[in-house]
Amino acid sequence: MPTAPAPSSSTLASAGYRFDREGLAAFLRAGREPAWVSGLRQSGIEVLESLGLPDRHSEHWMRTDLRLFKPSAWALRAEPAGGALPAGLLAEAITSGESSSECFPDDSCRPSAATPLAGRFASLDGHVVTNELDPSLAARGVRFGAAEEVLEQHEQELRPHWFGVIDSRCDYFAALHAAFHRASVVLYVPPRVRLVEPLHVLAAISAGGVDTSHVLVVLGEGAEATLLTETAGGGASGTAGGLHCGGTEIVVGRGALLRMVNLQNWNTGVWHFARQKAMVHAGGRLQWTLGALGSRVSQVAQDVALVGREAEAQVNGVMFTEGRQHLVYNTLQHHEAPACRSDLLYKGALQDRSRLVWRGMIKVDKGAQKTDGYQRNDNLMLSNESRSDSIPGLEIEADDVRCTHGSTSGRVDAEQVFYAQARGLSADEAARLVVTGFFQQVFDRITIPPVREALARAVCSRIRRIS
Repeated sequence: MPTAPAPSSSTLASAGYRFDREGLAAFLRAGREPAWVSGLRQSGIEVLESLGLPDRHSEHWMRTDLRLFKPSAWALRAEPAGGALPAGLLAEAITSGESSSECFPDDSCRPSAATPLAGRFASLDGHVVTNELDPSLAARGVRFGAAEEVLEQHEQELRPHWFGVIDSRCDYFAALHAAFHRASVVLYVPPRVRLVEPLHVLAAISAGGVDTSHVLVVLGEGAEATLLTETAGGGASGTAGGLHCGGTEIVVGRGALLRMVNLQNWNTGVWHFARQKAMVHAGGRLQWTLGALGSRVSQVAQDVALVGREAEAQVNGVMFTEGRQHLVYNTLQHHEAPACRSDLLYKGALQDRSRLVWRGMIKVDKGAQKTDGYQRNDNLMLSNESRSDSIPGLEIEADDVRCTHGSTSGRVDAEQVFYAQARGLSADEAARLVVTGFFQQVFDRITIPPVREALARAVCSRIRRIS
């Protein structure tokens, strides 16, 4: 039976707010937000109108083919599409407390106790469907929820950071996001308030849907929090798919600690464009874990700026590609202050005809003496047709630093597979064992057991026989 044709551009964009000046005007008439937020949108549309899609002459986009991406095919839906909210891997893992013996055959990971969530926020096709926060935390000054509400109530604390961390003028997708963000969420933790239980954010779309959500996290001096963010849904490859054009801004105050998780788990027909940046102040600590499993094409910029003395950041990346997925991740560890430490480890596995690109840079400013910077990327190719590009780099202006980098790309050692099969494992079981061992180093760095186990299960479920 022939496959039904994908909806045309006019069909997808006719019932919503197009990404142009008229669409923005209609969008603003339908919503309610502080005037200063709307003013930032107007600045975004002016930049958007002056830019075209990035091309391969741009250093960060030279390995991404956008010829099949048509901006006119997409629009924000004026009304919810309906249907069930897709389930999120992280929320299920946290609240169930389940573990997996399949991906940890040595039984090193035992079931952990179920953990209640301190807050939940979920959206579907850019419309908020869940917005909850533990009342006891609200009484302590914590704010978590829909951006338009939190920004209106706490303008003094949040206005300097709202689209003040990421660069919204750097390319077409950054400007589009600045003008048309919707179903965005803010987490604000006052000074010296420590949250024991995690908060969860889910951004979901239906087939052919659009998500432009923005996440802002601000931790005051000495505060502590754990935030889990993830994506789900969209259409499969060969269908209408979906579009995500998002942004994340993180501000870690003096002596504060943030554990941040971003899981990109779209269906395989979704275009994913994101700009993410964290600023860590003096004595602050950030553990940022990224999972990249889904989408048709991903183009992500993940930056960490260490702006205060003795700030620390650990960045963990778990990536798995299959089919004809094409994922590009550009990371920057920017040391702006002295005596700071950054440690980045990205690991990726590829099968079928997929492609994975990582481009990392450690930048050390002239005054950032006593810097300790490290970055490493390892890729494991599970088929002859897959391809990985690993491009580490250093840009150092200080003279009293320790900065190292490295990368490896290679195929599975046939002797390892033979050894496993000689002890009774099938070819598929042997492949899972080898790949799990490859990721174990980065799994061990993730300090939230349910997140570690959810990522392991998600990777294991995708592994097929090595070809």
